[in-house]
Amino acid sequence: MPSSAWKGYISFGLISVPIRLYAGARSSHVAFHEIHSKCGTRVRQQLYCPYDKEVVSRDEIAMGYEIDKDKYILVDPEELKKLQPRSSATMEILQFVKLSEVDPIYFETSYFSVPEEAGERAYALLFKTMEEMGYAAIAKVSMHQKERTVIIRPYHEGLILHTIYYPNEIRDAKGYGETNVKNLKKQEIDLAEQFAKALVKPFHPDQFHNEYSERVEQLIESKNKGKPAPRPAKPQRLAPVVDLMSALKKSLAESKGVTNSKPGKLKKTA
Repeated sequence: MPSSAWKGYISFGLISVPIRLYAGARSSHVAFHEIHSKCGTRVRQQLYCPYDKEVVSRDEIAMGYEIDKDKYILVDPEELKKLQPRSSATMEILQFVKLSEVDPIYFETSYFSVPEEAGERAYALLFKTMEEMGYAAIAKVSMHQKERTVIIRPYHEGLILHTIYYPNEIRDAKGYGETNVKNLKKQEIDLAEQFAKALVKPFHPDQFHNEYSERVEQLIESKNKGKPAPRPAKPQRLAPVVDLMSALKKSLAESKGVTNSKPGKLKKTA
């Protein structure tokens, strides 16, 4: 079993629930190493000081906060540990909210919470209460030397946590939401809605997979067996749409054609 990311208590009034947190989801990809093409050996990264012009060992590395260009304040890790808040071992529930009120842009990382044996009854009580109320809980916890706000919610007979970004961590994008288009035609909106409805299906996550990673794995397997590389996928050429009505009508017709010719059943998930 993987090591836990955090160990402590969920505090709910005078009730304390001992739990451990385990990573709930992580992105996956085909990993490559940097290889010296001349001899096929994996190269190593070194820490180099341009001032002393020498390679620096790990035990000579300090933490520094830049206050001006090339000017740093050194901070000892032990000094940071002393500043950790009370929530480093206790996750106190601050309030309950409707999950629909939390915009998905704030969600960061997911963790499964697993109760210790002594806290199973209190854990079950908290889960059942939240499930019947249809609410999620907001709490604070310190993880990896950073105080985080988390959302706790019922999920598949247990409680899952999502760390969330603080408002100052949400970035702006220049030009986002500043479109000046105000004169969309009703026929355009109606056709777009028809096309969207034609694509509505139940969500089954097992139907989606990383096609790029699969092609990379096929490439590696082919090279390992001394076979030719698979043919690359043809890129889809797209151009800005000039006539929205024509494009929507064509898209709707094509979607109906696919639906009629391929009535296949969706695979059910447990």
